[in-house]
Amino acid sequence: MRALTRTARLMPYVGALLASTAIPAFADMSSAVRTATQQVKGLQAPAEIIVDHWGIPHIYTANQHDAFFMQGYNAARDRLWQIDLWRKRGLGLLAKDFGPDYVDQDRAARMFLYRGDMDKEWASYGPKAKTYTEAFVEGVNAFVQEVRDGTRPAPAEFKIAGTQPDMWKPEDVVRIRSHGLTRNVVSEVRRAQVACAAGLDADRLRTKFEPEWQTSVPAGLDPCSIPKDVLKDYELGTKDVSFAPPQKKASLDTHEDFLNETMANIDRIGSNNWVVAGSRTATGRPILANDPHRAHGVPSLRYIVHLNAPGMSVIGAGEPALPGISIGHNGKIAFGLTIFGIDQEDLYVYELNPSNLSQYKFRDGWEDMKVVRETIEVKGEQPRSVELLFTRHGPVLSRDDAKQRAFAMRSVWFDPGTSAYFGSSDYMTAQNWNGFLEAMNRWGAPSENQVYADTDGNIGWVPGGLTPKRVSYDGLMPVPGDGRYEWEGFIPMSDLPKEFNPSQGFFATANQNNLPPGYPVNERRIGFDQWADPARFQRITEVLQAKPKFTLADAMDLQNDDTSMLGRRLIVLLKPLRSEDPRQRAALELLQNWDAKETAGSAGAALFEVWTSKHLGRATIAATTPESARAIIGNGSLSAIVDYLEKPDQALGADQAAARDKILLTSLSAAADEVGKLLGEDMAQWKWGNLHQAEFNHALKPLADKATQAQMTVGPLVMGGGNNVPHAAGYSLSTFKVTSGASFRMVLDVGNWDASRAINTPGQSGNPYSPHYRDLASLWATGDYVPLLYSREAVERVASERFQLTP
Repeated sequence: MRALTRTARLMPYVGALLASTAIPAFADMSSAVRTATQQVKGLQAPAEIIVDHWGIPHIYTANQHDAFFMQGYNAARDRLWQIDLWRKRGLGLLAKDFGPDYVDQDRAARMFLYRGDMDKEWASYGPKAKTYTEAFVEGVNAFVQEVRDGTRPAPAEFKIAGTQPDMWKPEDVVRIRSHGLTRNVVSEVRRAQVACAAGLDADRLRTKFEPEWQTSVPAGLDPCSIPKDVLKDYELGTKDVSFAPPQKKASLDTHEDFLNETMANIDRIGSNNWVVAGSRTATGRPILANDPHRAHGVPSLRYIVHLNAPGMSVIGAGEPALPGISIGHNGKIAFGLTIFGIDQEDLYVYELNPSNLSQYKFRDGWEDMKVVRETIEVKGEQPRSVELLFTRHGPVLSRDDAKQRAFAMRSVWFDPGTSAYFGSSDYMTAQNWNGFLEAMNRWGAPSENQVYADTDGNIGWVPGGLTPKRVSYDGLMPVPGDGRYEWEGFIPMSDLPKEFNPSQGFFATANQNNLPPGYPVNERRIGFDQWADPARFQRITEVLQAKPKFTLADAMDLQNDDTSMLGRRLIVLLKPLRSEDPRQRAALELLQNWDAKETAGSAGAALFEVWTSKHLGRATIAATTPESARAIIGNGSLSAIVDYLEKPDQALGADQAAARDKILLTSLSAAADEVGKLLGEDMAQWKWGNLHQAEFNHALKPLADKATQAQMTVGPLVMGGGNNVPHAAGYSLSTFKVTSGASFRMVLDVGNWDASRAINTPGQSGNPYSPHYRDLASLWATGDYVPLLYSREAVERVASERFQLTP
């Protein structure tokens, strides 16, 4: 009961509620609750928002229109700057507010908008998607209009930036695609670069193919023809908004860094989820847990909300700019997601017509590029006119007229139904497994593993996502766009694997390759190089198998588990080694005796992470890979590196074991030297948490004065964890500061919903002056949770604010 006890100690006045799942009969709300009444234009009937002690809004309305209307209104109340910037970035409207430095980012963002049939788009998400969104946008606009009319003050961020929030259209919500996660165009480009430099064999330690696969250079492709900056517009169109000073911003905008970071994110950006049947829990009810891993920020990427209306009661987390929730439960079912590694994009290479460079070769003729002319408004300057070019496959990312080549990207983003996470508005109201499957059959992007549980005791797993059907190629390299390498539709969702009430009594995913043995990979080429290392999954499974009666406290502990399965494997390789060098021997003994737990206070964890993230891979690649490809491969894939060191081959010469041991020792010495410079020469004083800390910095911080900067900053907070442990906490290789991980965690007691727990760091509010801006950060950093209350009676007992709203 570690997490429950700690939470009760921190908040004694709710301790009684936490100590028992029994909720007393409904009682009048405390007179300490701050209450406000207000008229809101657009409401159809009176409504109420109760904000609990942890900033979670519980919305009660008389009809479903008002539930989504109030969700939009409340999202603007708590997160207006965030959702307004999300919209402006996604639609390419930054320069209008922030000036000419953002014109190129606006142009690039517009390349990736959905431009297809809107009727097909809305229909792709289910029968209620459009009406939900219309109501949600009406609510956002009602709040925005109050700000623009001056009837309520603009949030502080708008004053810092000198801007105003914009009004929304329903289609804005779904046309924006570029905040979603698709894959693997960056890896395609990197593989082509390696093939050009040293041949495809040199690429084996950069990524790892799962399932096992052999690729080749596609016929007609010259891998050396791919420009180094071919994905520059893709980077611009998908990146976050930076308000850094121009000179610093320029230094941050290196395309190589973008490519390297994107590859590293295979292990950093993912999630854990699992579901346990009642036969394996202490209560006899299923438990569902989920902690999605994304880039950290303030405000948090996700927002917890509870929507109540006749025929609907859902609670959980979603992205604040979207209606509904994507992770959570209703009264019957629970659901949680992680990334499933479908390859949903390709880079195409075209031969241009020498007589007309606006035409590209396709099959036996020349096709015209489509030209879209747009106007970008620019603060303080005249509007700019830009031309966007498109082929039949997608936006033209680069064109080399001298060499008569062009490059375009195809992505599922340009097909109906692929607005990221928006499909959750369909499945969140399902009442059983069949209804959930029906909704998941419409899921487009990002590709996901969904775990499921219901109050009847059923559990399940189903992946979802548009899966291109590639017959003549595998999607692992750029391909000629002349018609030989086309998507032949999409693999039917029914051909993806699934599990319902698995015999082992649980199911877990952690972005690892979970295609079952015998899956027909050649006929269904799901994806090969975007699966995370299985270490997180292996540890989760180890714990679940070892606990015949799993509890919510066990689930919380497991989400914060620091055990490194890769650490265990490397310790096995280090155990037999000896060294005469005192410094090297001390480093070796530190890891030989390490418990493979990446806790904040661990000296071994500090050495291990610096070693494996910056030294081991490069040393292995230097010993096995042609010099011309080493800079492209960089640190390589740790998963592939460890596999190789366990089974070295002739690339290390005649005495492979000796060569392998030399790599281990020399790279470990280099890592120890680096840690010594960072933490001092006394290894006994090293602590991973002295390097590995989380600090949440608001995007607007560079524009604020010093006092406001301090108000906008949360942390630093000492952290354990790492990239490949369940307690996911990815970090910058230059500073070791935490940059990604599980900002939201949730554990659900399916059927006894009020016993469920969640956390959302650093807090629910986007207002730096709100008590809910940072109040959850310290709890999150120490592995604690707050109640995720579902019943009205329980909510009333922990109310902090109450808004009574009338039409």
